[in-house]
Amino acid sequence: MIQQVMNTKRGKRHFQNHPPSQILDPNFHQRLTRSQFHEMEKFVKQFSNMELDEDPKGEMVNYALCAAQNTNISIFDPSCYEEACTKNVWVKAMQEELHSIDKNDTWELCELPKGKRCVGSKWVYKIKYNSDGTTERHKARLVAKGFTQKHGVDFEETFAPVARQETVRLLLSMAAQNHWSVYHMDVKSAFLNGYLDEEVFVQQPQGFQVQGKEHNVYKLKKALYGLKQAPRAWYTRIDGYFQKFGLMRSKNEPTLYIKREGNQILLVSLYVDDLIYMGSDPILNNKFKTNLMNEFEMKDLGLMRYFLGMEVHQCQEEIFVCQSKYARDMLSKYGMMNCTAVHNPVAHGELLCKDDGAPKASVIEFRSIVGSLMFLCNTRPDIQFVVSLVSRYMNDPSMLHLKVAKCILRYVKGTIGFGLHYSHVDKFKLVGFSDSDWGSNLDDRKSTSGNCFSLGSRMITWSSKKQSTVALSSCEAEYIALTAASAQALWLRKLLDEIGEKQHGPTTLFCDNQSAIQLAHNPIHHSRSKHFQLKYHFIRDMVEKDQIELHYYNTKINLADIFTKGVVKAQYVMLRESMVSPLCIKGENVDNSASNSRKLSLSCQFWEKLIIFRPASVANQPTS
Repeated sequence: MIQQVMNTKRGKRHFQNHPPSQILDPNFHQRLTRSQFHEMEKFVKQFSNMELDEDPKGEMVNYALCAAQNTNISIFDPSCYEEACTKNVWVKAMQEELHSIDKNDTWELCELPKGKRCVGSKWVYKIKYNSDGTTERHKARLVAKGFTQKHGVDFEETFAPVARQETVRLLLSMAAQNHWSVYHMDVKSAFLNGYLDEEVFVQQPQGFQVQGKEHNVYKLKKALYGLKQAPRAWYTRIDGYFQKFGLMRSKNEPTLYIKREGNQILLVSLYVDDLIYMGSDPILNNKFKTNLMNEFEMKDLGLMRYFLGMEVHQCQEEIFVCQSKYARDMLSKYGMMNCTAVHNPVAHGELLCKDDGAPKASVIEFRSIVGSLMFLCNTRPDIQFVVSLVSRYMNDPSMLHLKVAKCILRYVKGTIGFGLHYSHVDKFKLVGFSDSDWGSNLDDRKSTSGNCFSLGSRMITWSSKKQSTVALSSCEAEYIALTAASAQALWLRKLLDEIGEKQHGPTTLFCDNQSAIQLAHNPIHHSRSKHFQLKYHFIRDMVEKDQIELHYYNTKINLADIFTKGVVKAQYVMLRESMVSPLCIKGENVDNSASNSRKLSLSCQFWEKLIIFRPASVANQPTS
């Protein structure tokens, strides 16, 4: 049948862009590529108890296709209005979007003034999924074509801050330490609440023009999605409301807000239209929620369970954060779901270079894989180094670089359920680790700096970066790494002081180079250190002010060692188990390859003694 289609004029043109191996069911008028077929699998499994393996002839898939085309079920995101208008679910979604805009008094219909420019508009469609893969809702968004705007005419400033992932992890660690519940709320059509300072006109939405006034335009009173200044307008509005409510904006994190009433405290973190909040007083929490819902149209999501791609499991004394759903989707996207898992994402001592002699790889595929892995690093410090390593070759990747990237995917396959486990500990203290790998880059011989910080039971920040200058010795490389770590420690200390967790005494920073430690304590200027750039002596100033305390640590058990180089399997597993762990529910591990208990060291207590660690036991229904 495929050969008959290929013989036609239309078939030759179609199969020129889509190889026959990627075409399924050529009789169907909408051709399905392999990636689309994976979406179809989700649909079939959702609406039928039959497994796809029991349907070798594809009859079930064909039935689902026909059902989707002949009913109002939508499987794929429409690419244009003409596709969406044939489905009732998308028509209803568009009507809800326009109702939200009208309710918010976002615009008014008028004639376009002479000499004024009009910004176009279009519909964008997206199916929203829950953390378990089921469909949450069909979302239609009317967006302005902001790329046609001109600076100084349609907009001025555009910057708007968002919450740092480090801040979110710090708050989760603090919540687990104090036995607080973390709540999640979503602002419906957030950008529509921002007031505009400029005069902006947009076209009427396609398919919903006012009869008899088709040539009129809408004058915006408030921002619309797609406008360049929309994020800033929304942030200005919500920032003003928070301060009016009595919340103080953090000086070190512009999206973190703090409110104190006596001995009680309320913490709010904002990421565009998603916000999480927690506090020591349930009454203060409920008061904040009630006032916010009276001011904006909000969606109360209850306990924080799914935030920015992170799955959050809460119980009374523990919080577990992972990205297992994202990891599965990523593996499925790149066809690695059935691959063989490996125990180490990068071989011991493996180094990469630009001109390795291997054939060139697809730039699009390589960038897509590396970009996906970068997002996974939000809860997976164990892959931070190797992801940072392969990201240096985004412009001109080779097959060897692609092989290393796929090796990371194989490692993720065996550790899908791993994540960060925060719990209550006796010593809630900030502790850091620093390390470097001297001259490890084969292209320019620059070194790699690595550092990480733990607060309580698990890490909250980690970093693996290539240094900006060439170090002439291992001491210089370690000194530069210590400076970067001390700057991060200073920011964390200031942030903790603002939220009521002031660190008494200097922050301990571990390093495995005695020369660098001595150089930070003593103002020695000799032939080996006189050329150091001035900024790298920042660590010496922090030590003199008693804010940083340096200690020597054996390189084999230095947690930062995993952020600078590939290590042997035994050392890698030992260091990894001090960072991430699998999730256990009712004593059963999600990842069958992991044991129920293992001998490892919690990062903040790593230098004191070895303990027996039991993974988090999380109930089915988190308690508030």
